[in-house]
Amino acid sequence: MMDQQDDASAGPVPGPVAVGVRFRPAGKIYEFDPGPLILRRDDRVLVETERGPELGTIVITARPLSKPRALQRVIKKADARDLGREDQNFQREHESYRSALGVVRDSGLPMKLVKAERSYDGTKTTFYFFAEDRVDFRELARTLGQTLATRVEMKQIGARDEAKVAGGLGVCGRELCCSSWLQEFEAVTVKMVKEQGLALNQSKLAGQCGRLKCCMRYEYQTYLELKRGLPAPGSRVECVKGDGVIVRQNILRRTVVVRRAEDGVEVEASLDDLVTRRADA
Repeated sequence: MMDQQDDASAGPVPGPVAVGVRFRPAGKIYEFDPGPLILRRDDRVLVETERGPELGTIVITARPLSKPRALQRVIKKADARDLGREDQNFQREHESYRSALGVVRDSGLPMKLVKAERSYDGTKTTFYFFAEDRVDFRELARTLGQTLATRVEMKQIGARDEAKVAGGLGVCGRELCCSSWLQEFEAVTVKMVKEQGLALNQSKLAGQCGRLKCCMRYEYQTYLELKRGLPAPGSRVECVKGDGVIVRQNILRRTVVVRRAEDGVEVEASLDDLVTRRADA
C-alpha cells in the first residue's frame, strides 16, 4: 500500500514506477504498473487484479519503485463505455441487495446484510454482512447464486467496517471519518478517554458503529504532552496562592485546581504558581 501523497507533476519518471489506485472512498491504495500511460490524479482507470478487471481511481501519480518488483498493470484509461458499465453495475447492486434481503430474512440466520458489490465484468456479486458470531452461510450463498444467476461471495465484517461500508454522518455533522478518509482502524481505548478528562458516557462516546469514536485518538498524544509536568490529583503542593491538595487538572489550560488546607477554598494555579519543595524540607 502506498502513502497518500501526490504532486502536480504527471510527466515521465525514469526507471520502474508505480501509481496508486483506490477502488472505493477511504479504501486502501494499491500499487499498479502504469506502463506507457501518463496518468493524472483522479483519472479513472481499468486495472488488472486477482479478481479480474476492476475500475479504480488514480490517487497517486507515477512514483519510482523503492524495490523493483512485479506489479499488476493498468490496462487503460476508462472510457465512456467503461463508466457506463459501472453505472449499470451500481444499479444491479441495488437490485441484488433488495433481492438478497428477502432471502436472508427467510434463512433465519442471525446476520445483517450491509451491502452488495458487483464485479466490473458482472460475473460475481459480493455481499457484506455483519453478525456478532460466526455464521455458516454456505447454503445461503448457494441460494443467492441460484436466485441472482451469478457467482456469490459472502464476507463477514465487524461493527466498524459496517459503518465504513454503510456510511453516514457523525454527531459533528460531517461524513463519517471511516467512510470519507480513514483508511485503517486503530485501537481506541477507555484510557484515551480518561486521559482527555471526558466523562465515561457511552451514549456520547460511541460512534455510529457502537464502538468508541475514532476521533478519541486524534488528540490523545497532545493531551499526554500537555499533562506532562502537571501534578496528579491528590498530590500535596506548596503554592503561592496557598498550600493544599490538587483536586483536578485543567489540561488544556496547563493549570491545576488546589484546595487550600487553611480554608478549603479551591484556587486555580499555574505551574509557575507552584513552589518547588527543597530537598531538605
